[in-house]
Amino acid sequence: MPVKHRMSRQHVVDMCRTMLDRGYLKATEGNVSVRVPGHQLYAVTPSNYDYDKMRVEDICIVDFAGKHVPDPDGAGGLVPSIECGMHANVYRERPDVNAIVHTHQPYASALAFLRKPIPALTDEQVRFLGKEVAIIDYAPSGTGFLAKNVQKKVASGDNAFIIANHGVVALGTDPDRAVFNMALLEKVSIAYLMALTSEAGKVYTIPATIREIAFSKLRKDEKRIAAQITEAVEPIRVPDDEELPAAKTEVPENPERATAADLGYSITEYLDVDDTMRRLKALVNQPLRGLRHDALLDVLNYFDTKCTASKEITERAKKRIPGGVQHNLAFNYPFPLAIDGAHGAHLTDRDGNVYIDFLQAGGPTILGSNYAPVNERVAEVIKESGPVTGLFHEYELKLAEIINQYMPHIEMYRSLGSGTEAVMAAVRAARAHTGKKMVIKVGGAYHGWSDTMVYGLRVPGSFRMNAKGIPFGATGRTREAFPHDLGTLKRKLIENRVRGGTAAVVVEPLGPESGTRPVPHDFNASVRKLCDEFGAMLIFDEVVTGFRTGLGGAAGYFGVTPDLTVFGKAVSGGYPMAGGVGGKAEVMSVFGSGLDGKSGAHIQVGGTLSANPLSCAAGYFAIQEMARTNAPVIAGRAGDRLTRGLQRLIDKYGLPYVAYNQGSIVHLESSGVMLLDMRNPVKLLKENKGRKKLMEQMGAAYAAHGIITLAGSRMYTSMADTDEVIDDALHRFDQVFAQVEGV
Repeated sequence: MPVKHRMSRQHVVDMCRTMLDRGYLKATEGNVSVRVPGHQLYAVTPSNYDYDKMRVEDICIVDFAGKHVPDPDGAGGLVPSIECGMHANVYRERPDVNAIVHTHQPYASALAFLRKPIPALTDEQVRFLGKEVAIIDYAPSGTGFLAKNVQKKVASGDNAFIIANHGVVALGTDPDRAVFNMALLEKVSIAYLMALTSEAGKVYTIPATIREIAFSKLRKDEKRIAAQITEAVEPIRVPDDEELPAAKTEVPENPERATAADLGYSITEYLDVDDTMRRLKALVNQPLRGLRHDALLDVLNYFDTKCTASKEITERAKKRIPGGVQHNLAFNYPFPLAIDGAHGAHLTDRDGNVYIDFLQAGGPTILGSNYAPVNERVAEVIKESGPVTGLFHEYELKLAEIINQYMPHIEMYRSLGSGTEAVMAAVRAARAHTGKKMVIKVGGAYHGWSDTMVYGLRVPGSFRMNAKGIPFGATGRTREAFPHDLGTLKRKLIENRVRGGTAAVVVEPLGPESGTRPVPHDFNASVRKLCDEFGAMLIFDEVVTGFRTGLGGAAGYFGVTPDLTVFGKAVSGGYPMAGGVGGKAEVMSVFGSGLDGKSGAHIQVGGTLSANPLSCAAGYFAIQEMARTNAPVIAGRAGDRLTRGLQRLIDKYGLPYVAYNQGSIVHLESSGVMLLDMRNPVKLLKENKGRKKLMEQMGAAYAAHGIITLAGSRMYTSMADTDEVIDDALHRFDQVFAQVEGV
């Protein structure tokens, strides 16, 4: 069984090795400790044990009361340093301190015998050690008196102290900084002693203004690091020996006759929304926590040296394609990767680098990428009909029938070219059917790029902030309500009464941006009641959740029936020309074509390539295969395994990151940029760029370690993600998290 808190213990051993090599430690003198991230614990050297022989298993774990916490696979019969009470007091008093060094180095010890503090000699000294290196009153070693004396002094915010007739204490925001501060203290001690002996009483210090400027930088750093601890929430504890959920499930007999309820849903247990939002808010309230500078340079070096073919072709693309790529999903930091191969759970770029694919084309490929059984059957159809005829084809009907089989509330279905087109059509249908004009969406949600819906995009409360090129009249009848805020939604519905009424409320049933702001379980039912009360139609945008949540969609999972449902890329299993809208027959009748259109009621929607044989056959076969294999449920179990494993890693490294999932939709928030909104515009303006940059850098780090995500914060699992694939991914995430600042 692996030793607990190995990383913190390893840091202690590494610090000891470094100081031994530099001559700052001798035999068994002094002691060294490192805070265990996310726990009220620290790792410390054992008492009276030779540093040269010290192993990771020999390092002791102590709590913040100074009590030894032995474990069978750790220090065994060894006991912690007699100064463990002193270390505990420092960690309690100073949340910015993550490592402590206590030594008896010679030059600083000379000042300990003189009991002479070191004034501010250089701005470097003040910048890292504090206003002065103060003297801590004498008390016998290992006593509570000494521990209290140290605690009183460290409250000043300084990082180096001389203990009268004893030795020194150096503090750091991380292990490297603690060792650096200890070495700087010895350097300053030598200089000060030489100055004292050469010209006693004539030692000059730096000007007070310079000292204050340098010290203010130190305090700023300390506050930033301290906030990562004091403003954090208790991490989700995942025991090392806990068996992760398995990405397997049973497939019912005769799946072609099964209902969506028989097949089940990808969400094993709905998440605790209140707790998740509390963690997300804590993340946003904390300072940024990204990669160490050296680790980020390694990431950039990966792209420069291992992805040269991708860089060459995407640079060429900038001359002929605006921005260099055709879709936002392809924008990646520091430059887009060009993919040549996609198979199951993996992607291969032009340079031959292989990645675990958690993008899955933005969500539609629930079976896994380039799924052969569907490809083969689609090829047979296209061999006969070609990709499009412009006339009716049987798979138009087959697709509509199989959707109705698993989603009975989709009585009729109209195929279109994309999710954006489907939203446009649904809004137009709602207005035509109700005779009302106003539309309400949830702020922050993305419902395509149509003029009407580019409103409150991605940032709740931003109204037309992203509506460049769109006339005011196009959004004049669109309103937004803040996520989760049923009170605001009701007020908007009341306000719209005087404007002619609300035609529709459009929601993503899991929450904006595929659940980036997850909704409470009863939210959709509450929206349904409000729509009924005010005579508005409820439109579910199931571009992502349709089939991914289960073959019954989010509507089936929540047991809420919308009036209209929007589908996108998943409805054709990832094949192009993917989109459509379905719902009750009486509502869908406004889409009637030709002579079937009701006089004065039918609306104009179209597209020569809509409902082409290629897309419809692909959608029909993909849904058939999802039912036969129960792919949505298997993908959901893979999401459970990935999320639980990520939570274990977040706990292991004491990171403020938040991981949660809604079945096969997995969120890993490292910056929380998507949680910013216009309720706090100053914070949005101040932090949006920095948090977005961190998210991009983390996405690049994942890619450099062989994982493709959506913008570094979202992942879609598929049936191809076996337990082995997920475990491989977790190993790669482990490598990335180990390179985060302060770990």
